[in-house]
Amino acid sequence: MKWAILSGIEGNLTAYEAVLQDIRRQAVSDLYILGDVVGLQGENEAVIQRLQSPRPGELVPQVCVGWWEEQCFSLHGVRGLQDAPELMEKYGGDGVKTLWESVSRESVRWLRSQHFGFHELDCLLIHGSTVSYADELTPDTPAIQLCDRLIRADANYLFCGRSGLTFECSVNPAELRSTVTTLDGVQEPQDHGKTPRQVIGVGSVGRIPGKSTYSLYSPENGQVSFRTVNYGKTKGFGTVKE
Repeated sequence: MKWAILSGIEGNLTAYEAVLQDIRRQAVSDLYILGDVVGLQGENEAVIQRLQSPRPGELVPQVCVGWWEEQCFSLHGVRGLQDAPELMEKYGGDGVKTLWESVSRESVRWLRSQHFGFHELDCLLIHGSTVSYADELTPDTPAIQLCDRLIRADANYLFCGRSGLTFECSVNPAELRSTVTTLDGVQEPQDHGKTPRQVIGVGSVGRIPGKSTYSLYSPENGQVSFRTVNYGKTKGFGTVKE
């Protein structure tokens, strides 16, 4: 069993096709896409159609929503704040116009039907974290914050895609306990054990033109590896580094 875990296609169909070509050579059993399938790269509808209709012999992608999908929901008034203030702040009126015009109402309905995240075995696969789709974990995130996200996730492995980076951060607690205070007082402390835990950034398929990154994970032995796929007219598909 081997999982391919992607994020951040961002409407870049060429990048996604290059990664799919590389995945075919990896004996992958499951394909997860951790949000940001749409973006400002220009081919949002084509990417969505590709996800909806895998070709014969291809894995059916399991998709969860990300930051860009939430901006679509906001623009279309189906969830979150109206008029996508986060999108306006980061990308201005041109970004709002581009996203509005490049994702149909029908596609927004399909995106909204996708998952918030996936709990598989002792893993959580999600765009940001259980705190928020916008929660951006990186190698520089304080260890105490990573511990908090792992406890909330109730997982030994937290795979996330918000940052677009590929990284592994290990948390090896000597003792990890939490307490909950309610109006009735302090509840009994909970012992979360001493099992080493990891936060893994899975990379970005479409954010950087010509260069895609994604992750492979083997549940049997907990091995994580990162793949880099260089693509384009001059480099061709599938030029890969591990």
